[in-house]
Amino acid sequence: MIRVLIKAPTPVARAGLESLIRSYPSLEVIAGYTNQPDVIVAQIENQDDPQIQEVLEEAEAGAPAIVLVRSPSAEWASMLRRGVRGVLSTDASGDQIAAAIEAAAAGLVVFDASEADRLFEPGSALESADFLPEALTAREIEILRSLAEGLENKEIAARLGISEHTVKFHVASILGKLGVGNRTEAVMFGIRHGIVPI
Repeated sequence: MIRVLIKAPTPVARAGLESLIRSYPSLEVIAGYTNQPDVIVAQIENQDDPQIQEVLEEAEAGAPAIVLVRSPSAEWASMLRRGVRGVLSTDASGDQIAAAIEAAAAGLVVFDASEADRLFEPGSALESADFLPEALTAREIEILRSLAEGLENKEIAARLGISEHTVKFHVASILGKLGVGNRTEAVMFGIRHGIVPI
């Protein structure tokens, strides 16, 4: 059972979301903070909505958030670096919202399909260098690209003319800077953000 906390600008909007979410047996709507939510679903009017800051603080504290907005766009992607794990249209179907909640609870990110092409255009919000928690050095980018080719530390060391120990040091630094747990996640992060060419 996934515990969902709902935030909405009006009681009517909240009641509508609550009714929709309760219709899915794997989802449980919780009130306030009687229990720690697994996912927050927040309907946001616009990027100036004062509720955004509250949602972002809660998301950064560990509860992934799905935001429902009138017109999702790549501009909303900047929220993904702050704990928001999904941006959908307020017109999304119940099945789409439920799937987004399940995806967020599983650690995945969801974005409105109509914006996917714009989201990954060169120079988009997700691909810009300032999206990275900490900038990678030229050597780290070289090593990340070598990881994407499936090379082991020993092979990377031979290719770059450095020691295997130095490669291990760089790999650990890459994982830390990207905020990921393993080499595969680092490569996927690099692909998503245009660091690793496809």
